Amino acid sequence: MDVQELLARYAAGERSFHGIELPEADLRGANLGGVDFGRVNLSGANLTGASLSGANLSQANLRGAKLHRANLSEVILSGADLRQAALTTANLNESDLSGASLNDADLCDANLHMASLSAANLQGANLSGAKMGGVRMWKADLQWADLTGADLSEANLSEANLTGANLYATDMSETFLTGTIMPDGFIHL
Repeated sequence: MDVQELLARYAAGERSFHGIELPEADLRGANLGGVDFGRVNLSGANLTGASLSGANLSQANLRGAKLHRANLSEVILSGADLRQAALTTANLNESDLSGASLNDADLCDANLHMASLSAANLQGANLSGAKMGGVRMWKADLQWADLTGADLSEANLSEANLTGANLYATDMSETFLTGTIMPDGFIHL
């Protein structure tokens, strides 16, 4: 399947594209709300400005994908591979990224309000300026992540690992930190 066939079938009302292979696909600005992309291979794809709100991308391969300014609100990305993906200013409000791999991903200025990142791997991720109020990051791995200026107010970081993370100017008001490993290795009680 190529991009033109995918877009034509979507326009005709089809929504299930489970497991398709579209590495390096150019889907800039595409409107694919509610699509089922479970286990799809979109590694290296360009989804800049695309709208996938309400989509299923569970266990999808989005390694190195470009998702700048993409609308991913209420998207299921549980277990997805987003290593080295570019998600600057992306809208991930209320999305499920539990168990996702976001190692070295760029989420600068992304909106993750009320998202679930429980048990997600965010080692080395850039979350500077990210809006993460109310985010659930229970047992998330944030080692060496850059959270400079991020809003983590009312977030749940219980048992998360923040070893070596940069928390400069990060808003952590009313954040739950029970059992969290802080940047200096101290375990918050």
